[in-house]
Amino acid sequence: MKRELTSWYSPSVNKEMPIATYGDYGFALLLIPTAAADYLEYERFQMIDSLAHFIDSGKIKVFSIDSMNNESWMHDSMWGEHKAIRHNEFNNYVFSEVIPFIKNSTSQETPVITCGASFGALHSMNLFLKKPDIINGVIAMSGVYDLHEYTKGFNDDQVYFNSPMNYMPNLTDTWYLDNIRKSNHIHILSGSGSYEDPQASRDFAGVLYNKGITYELDIWGEDMTHDWPTWRAMLPHYIGSRF
Repeated sequence: MKRELTSWYSPSVNKEMPIATYGDYGFALLLIPTAAADYLEYERFQMIDSLAHFIDSGKIKVFSIDSMNNESWMHDSMWGEHKAIRHNEFNNYVFSEVIPFIKNSTSQETPVITCGASFGALHSMNLFLKKPDIINGVIAMSGVYDLHEYTKGFNDDQVYFNSPMNYMPNLTDTWYLDNIRKSNHIHILSGSGSYEDPQASRDFAGVLYNKGITYELDIWGEDMTHDWPTWRAMLPHYIGSRF
């Protein structure tokens, strides 16, 4: 498997940001880390190994980036307003730097699918919903789509506009809705075992349903806990059967 590590100084977040790339061809799968993890998390937890067949066969080209959660919502001593600012800087980094990097590494026509587990699921969904013209779909695993779950009581407009469970019910802009509806790849997945919250996935799927957005909701069994074995089972299954 071809593996490349790249980094550049990001003007969006004012720091060096690394990215790991796996493979040569296929649609682009952009992995967003869980919680406070980094760009090599999916490799350390053998997710890349579980996707090796699809990478080597040219079905997918995987891109894995750093999170900024340690400098935003998981930074306990930071003011809430500053956490929200940092979160938006991360969003801008993805939109204005990572997506162009992916397109330059593949082609302008290559579809980009965001993907993440746990907190990464919320980020993956939010990134797609905010830019459905440049991101073509999302695979969200074991997510909670209300950002307030992570803000420790802080709330402002920027929390609202980064919390899909809050802004999507009130979204009426036809440009956004029409572009979101174009996607054939909105996959909302959850286990039912320990530390999973399948109701959060059901609730968010209901929001999409009310907006006339096509999605796939898949709730796995009680043997599927909020942990890597679950996500290593889910993601290869969906890559193999839905793409």
